[in-house]
Amino acid sequence: MNELIGREKEVAELQRIVDSDKSEFVVIYGRRRIGKTFLVRKFFDEQFTFHYVGKHHKKKSEQLASFREVLIRQGASPELPKFDSWGQAFGCLQQFLEKAGQGRKVIFFDEMPWMDSKGSDFVSELEYFWNSWASLRDDIIFIACGSATTWMHDKIEKNRGGLHNRITRKIYLRPFNLHECELYLQKAGFDWDRYQIIQCYMILGGVPYYLSLLLPQLSLQQNIDNLFFKRGASLSDEFAELYNALYGKADKYIKIVRLLSDRKEGLTKKDIMNETGYSGGGLTTILNNLERCDFVISYLQFGSRVKNTIYRLSDFYTRFYFKFVESSKTYDEQYWSHHFNDSGVLAWEGYSFEMVGLLHLDQIKKGLGISGIATESSSWNYVPSEKGNNGFQIDLIIKRVDKIVHLCELKFSENKYLITKEYEKKLSERRRLFMEKTDIARGVVYTFITPAGLSDSSHNKLVHSQITTKELFTE
Repeated sequence: MNELIGREKEVAELQRIVDSDKSEFVVIYGRRRIGKTFLVRKFFDEQFTFHYVGKHHKKKSEQLASFREVLIRQGASPELPKFDSWGQAFGCLQQFLEKAGQGRKVIFFDEMPWMDSKGSDFVSELEYFWNSWASLRDDIIFIACGSATTWMHDKIEKNRGGLHNRITRKIYLRPFNLHECELYLQKAGFDWDRYQIIQCYMILGGVPYYLSLLLPQLSLQQNIDNLFFKRGASLSDEFAELYNALYGKADKYIKIVRLLSDRKEGLTKKDIMNETGYSGGGLTTILNNLERCDFVISYLQFGSRVKNTIYRLSDFYTRFYFKFVESSKTYDEQYWSHHFNDSGVLAWEGYSFEMVGLLHLDQIKKGLGISGIATESSSWNYVPSEKGNNGFQIDLIIKRVDKIVHLCELKFSENKYLITKEYEKKLSERRRLFMEKTDIARGVVYTFITPAGLSDSSHNKLVHSQITTKELFTE
């Protein structure tokens, strides 16, 4: 699809940049395949004064030669000398822009981290270009874009040298939410209901590139076979490139996400340290980088301090890959069509739906009518002191400033979910234990989050509120 879907806030920000009366240094970042380049190209309708894409794994001399060729191709003199440094390259870019006439001049550097090859003076010369010339004008829009989010954050956004506090605008692209996925699929000609869209979301996440590979003439199950299990499938080898394209020493990142994929309840930093042997600032950096790219989500345990922060794997593609693609070792090209109703898949869907809820907290709050009320979200884990008793975890708790606490139960079911007499008893006991252990005397209520809502039942008395696809699919 060649149409821009969603991204209203980002488009509005780009328009403010265009309408600005000063030069703007814009950083656009986000994980691989999220649509950064597509957003910029569609918004500016390919009308750039200068546009250059960094070359992956190319040394400085090759980057400079390519930069010179592109500069000539886009209108500079063919007599440009060979560039020996980024200082020369930026000097010629400056001369080119000075001859570009009146009006705003849009310079788009895509995959900019790749330009900073080993031994390069790229960042220091970019600093000089911006500080000595571009920032002194009022007609420059410089857009820096890159998937290597760590590099963008460390070298540009948090630069302590000449670019310190020089970034005028930052745009971070996140994966689509369910509402945006629905818009995308409808525009692409899919006739899937919301239950199927959630199933799709729990495999591909809200990554636009992955959604673009789906074919409307195929069922969801056929599409998943086509993308993951057929010989030469488009996404079967995506994992090998995904983390390596984003991070140096990608094996450490993969080790952590693999660990988190096996622990549905999540792990604290201390747990991760004990399991991996990573510690200190190095581990903190890895976790921050994973969270920054939307691979990991962190949240507090109810009533605990920051050191007890829970980390969970939130990237749906990674979780699906570990669970079914890497581990299947199958030559069945219709694996998903043959197994999507297996008990193991249904259990995995139930767990994945919990993450859907955690990633749509704004929609849940809006559905509860508490968007304007200050809240804290957390989880709570009960570990019994006596052997033989079962513990449990409440994955989402919403504590409101007006002293209401929502214990959220997330249940993935195509049909209305039935609360049985036995389950009502279990809910009542869990609520009692939660109140007892947290010293909360009143105001603790149950909210059920399930696609089709609850069946009418005499055992629904504990339920305060419901969230269905109607609320989850709002903007």
